[in-house]
Amino acid sequence: MTPTKILLPEDELPTRWYNVLHDLPTPPPPVLHPGTGQPIGPEDLAPLFPMDLILQEVSQEQYVDIPGEVLDVYRLWRPSPLFRAHRLEKALDTPARIYYKYEGVSPAGSHKPNTAVPQAYYNAKSGVRKLTTETGAGQWGTALAFACAQYGLECEVWQVRASYDQKPYRRTMMEVFGATVHPSPSDLTAAGRKILAEHPDSTGSLGIAISEAVEAAVQDPDVHYALGSVLNHVLMHQTIIGEEALIQLAMVGETPDLLVGCTGGGSNFGGLAFPFLREKWAGRMSPVVRAVEPAACPSLTQGTYAYDFGDTLGMTPLMKMHTLGHDFIPDPIHAGGLRYHGMSPLISHLYESGEIEAVAKPQSECFAAGIQFARTEGIVPAPEPTHALAAAIEEAQRCKESGEEKVILTALCGHGHLDLAAYDAYLSNTMTDRSWDDAEIQAAVADALTRLPALG
Repeated sequence: MTPTKILLPEDELPTRWYNVLHDLPTPPPPVLHPGTGQPIGPEDLAPLFPMDLILQEVSQEQYVDIPGEVLDVYRLWRPSPLFRAHRLEKALDTPARIYYKYEGVSPAGSHKPNTAVPQAYYNAKSGVRKLTTETGAGQWGTALAFACAQYGLECEVWQVRASYDQKPYRRTMMEVFGATVHPSPSDLTAAGRKILAEHPDSTGSLGIAISEAVEAAVQDPDVHYALGSVLNHVLMHQTIIGEEALIQLAMVGETPDLLVGCTGGGSNFGGLAFPFLREKWAGRMSPVVRAVEPAACPSLTQGTYAYDFGDTLGMTPLMKMHTLGHDFIPDPIHAGGLRYHGMSPLISHLYESGEIEAVAKPQSECFAAGIQFARTEGIVPAPEPTHALAAAIEEAQRCKESGEEKVILTALCGHGHLDLAAYDAYLSNTMTDRSWDDAEIQAAVADALTRLPALG
């Protein structure tokens, strides 16, 4: 019988990140300068990022070595465990074998430190004094606050107002690690003041919080900006998840038939999926790779594939991605980490070219899956990975009907210990489902898409 915990020894911690750009069947569209419409160069990104990260963003090398100073911090929680979900399988009475890679063992309780630590390291190495960032659910802000503490950097975080109000202890956790936290939109930036003037009761969005954090960074040469998802280098740092999972599955003689992960900006999903896609393209396995997003913010399944800003106020370069429009404000659903108007350009490109699938799940189905998982496996998942769990359970139930013994792999990208207000809303039947079927959401997206940037 397969063991419940498949543990990788610390001395087998992968020492390289995988760069999917090297192996893509077709190259992705370039990132463009919003003023000229031409591909951006390193000098355009220099006000925001250190040169090490800029070079990683555009690198075509298949692998990038992980610095020893980063590996030293990674060892606090990596390698993370791979679990066989024996008890969930039994409850579902399915012949499927379900595995989950658990990232909630990190100091921040999620996968986010996998990129926060190297980002803080490279910025400290370049002489930067402080990092600014945005956060949705608070996981990324917590991770960056922890990472900055490891390298002596200040950390300033703009947290989406809906999550700032829903999750006060996430703010406290950031402050414990040394960060300064503001609700977004705030009156501290021109971007925030503009939003508040138009919408005094704004619940905020990741796009608005990005605008505020970017604005604060570009005004001081000693301050840089750090992003927790979407960009190429961020997804590359996360591939340590998939690299470990490949080794761990091989230890028990398994290869996945289905790989499923939640998608907001794409870092957790890409981190798990990219190494497996490499193996698929090399002919060594053939898993179906499925992204799962919230029905209230369905950028992949309902968004338009177009050049758009990564933030609400239009301060970032233009990225070709699946977007709902940069000034679309998603409903304040509980999975705050998935409330993003766009999607990683790499994930968007893979979806557009048919390399991956995508589905959207309503919130209530996801929380039902989260509770079933908690009652069987003993871990309360964060709201974000409940989307992947819902899709994994759906597939396992199909296997029960068909008799197929599929191997299903998912990423449990964080625990939900600071998300219990969301579970309380579900258990008390006060949670409402918003989805693409709501005419109001379709109208808001249609309106936002009229303001996509015009390219000559």
